[in-house]
Amino acid sequence: MESRNFQLDTEWCMIHYPDKPSGFGILIIGDDRHYVDRNCSFWTQNEGKYSLIKKLRQDGYTIFYSNLYGRHWGSDRAVEKAKYLYEHITRTEIINEKIHIIAEGMGALVALRLLHEMSDLIRSAVLINPILSLKHHLDQEKEHKFFYKKLLRELAASYEIETDNIADQLSKHEKNLTSGLKVPVRIIQVLSGGRAYKQSDYLKKRSIQWENENSPISVFYILPDKKQRISSQMTSFFRKYEKVL
Repeated sequence: MESRNFQLDTEWCMIHYPDKPSGFGILIIGDDRHYVDRNCSFWTQNEGKYSLIKKLRQDGYTIFYSNLYGRHWGSDRAVEKAKYLYEHITRTEIINEKIHIIAEGMGALVALRLLHEMSDLIRSAVLINPILSLKHHLDQEKEHKFFYKKLLRELAASYEIETDNIADQLSKHEKNLTSGLKVPVRIIQVLSGGRAYKQSDYLKKRSIQWENENSPISVFYILPDKKQRISSQMTSFFRKYEKVL
């Protein structure tokens, strides 16, 4: 059996099994297009994502993920569901309790909270074009009126607050989720499109801070035509942190 879909409460989840298990697991937390349903997922329907899944399976990894309420934008309930999925998988599957994480885009908002709250249970994390600050992302979207209004509605639904209160709420509760990390993190920034280049400028500023703090965060920039290198980047990074069981 290569994979199976199952439900945890209301949310569909998917697990991919390797042919020759290494005993290590990877939790994937997707971006805003991510979904899982009864039969498939974004990661099986998208050619590039499925290619990455196949490569990770070939390398012996057990891979699992949840729908996480769709466009959750790092909400508390998405974080709790990710923890619940981790507990379910480590209880029912034969894998080492210390896992890796792959997160993309808004998925990084959940991943970074898990890195703080479950640091003893996570070996390493790879973040692809991550959103590291919801406030910064919202400020960036202001110049795109349609997407800005859409994002406000999604944030209001995810955080269960009124649209008019979102900006104030984010200002009050904004946290630097990259500070104080103990888990090794590799950020892979694919330089495609204006938004990605703006994010790279933000990353460069944050990199100075991480260097001053001796933070375990490294950044790797990659051009779109070299995206096939992402899988090898991931596995070589993961293997550094698999020497101690």
